[in-house]
Amino acid sequence: QVQLVESGGGLVQAGGSLSLSCAASGRSTYAMGWFRQAPGKEREFVAAISRSGGSTDYGDSVKGRFTISRDNAKNTVYLQMNSLRPEDTAVYYCAAAGPTPYSGRYYSQSGQYRYWGQGTQVTVSS
Repeated sequence: QVQLVESGGGLVQAGGSLSLSCAASGRSTYAMGWFRQAPGKEREFVAAISRSGGSTDYGDSVKGRFTISRDNAKNTVYLQMNSLRPEDTAVYYCAAAGPTPYSGRYYSQSGQYRYWGQGTQVTVSS
């Protein structure tokens, strides 16, 4: 069982920046992703990164503003969020895809992820 612990959420003004972290337990590394869910809305894909870190993908609403990265030595994935907007307000979830032989593959569908963190609240005020 992999445990994911997110940190770094909080309150920020529009135009500001926040950085989220997600630390995974154990030594195994997996393709990772970030999703978010705002009240009354479905869970939305934000960003994904391959196990190797060499491939990434982003949701259309965050392209050019958010950056996903990882440090496999620390088994941690990061989400740098810049130029934040009120519509970015949501609970942000970290997810791990589970074992795969494909180190260069990333996943953008929530059903492709096996493990999920508890979520961290991000609130952007206007």
